[in-house]
Amino acid sequence: MPTALITGATSGIGAAFARRLAADGFDLVLVARDETRLAETADRLKLRYGTGVQTLVADLATDEGLTRVEARLRDRVDLLVNNAGFGHPESFPGVPVEDEVRMLKVHCEAVLRLTLAVLPGMRERDRGAVINVASVAAFFTRGTYSASKAWVVNFSESAAAELGNPRIRIMALCPGFVRTEFHQRASMDMSAMPSFMWLDADKVAAEAMRDLALGRRVSVPGLLYKTVVAAGRFVPRGLVGRVSARIGR
Repeated sequence: MPTALITGATSGIGAAFARRLAADGFDLVLVARDETRLAETADRLKLRYGTGVQTLVADLATDEGLTRVEARLRDRVDLLVNNAGFGHPESFPGVPVEDEVRMLKVHCEAVLRLTLAVLPGMRERDRGAVINVASVAAFFTRGTYSASKAWVVNFSESAAAELGNPRIRIMALCPGFVRTEFHQRASMDMSAMPSFMWLDADKVAAEAMRDLALGRRVSVPGLLYKTVVAAGRFVPRGLVGRVSARIGR
């Protein structure tokens, strides 16, 4: 039975991946900081899907947490979902530098290190996949968050090209606004955001798995956001920056 490891697995997109992969017959390794929520999530998945679920408490903003997850990835993992992430309530340069560095640690260093940890086993077995959760923000300009997610997209495409093995797939997932705890945790007021701009986390996970099966290196769920990203490629970068600043994250 294949095994999937998911970071940030207790809520939002990570929890949606856990449900989808459990339904698809994967054993799961769930990674998060909150031990209580991890245990509750694991119990629900075991009860509903009858799948094997391990939990791993780790803070990916620390070297200790990253080392713990790297060690587990060197044991067999067939699918890695690098989902852990967060946002800031303030805009650049109003965010404390230690918070900015923590974001880079989780969004960039963790993605790099965990991908590198899982790849040797996948190359030995000649199969496997990595999904790195980025954002539509990667295609626009809005502080450290969008910059870090742009790195995730570029890294994923570059790593897939360098490997050159269609049996080992690396894909960046770039959703728009998704109904999760993300904005609440970041103390962002999203009350003015129109309902049509919100995506469902389970549908995001389903579309991601479909795009992964199709061999795509970048997945943008939803027709609206596909259109936004495509249109953004033809707009001057200066104008994109001004619009991004006006609309916000």
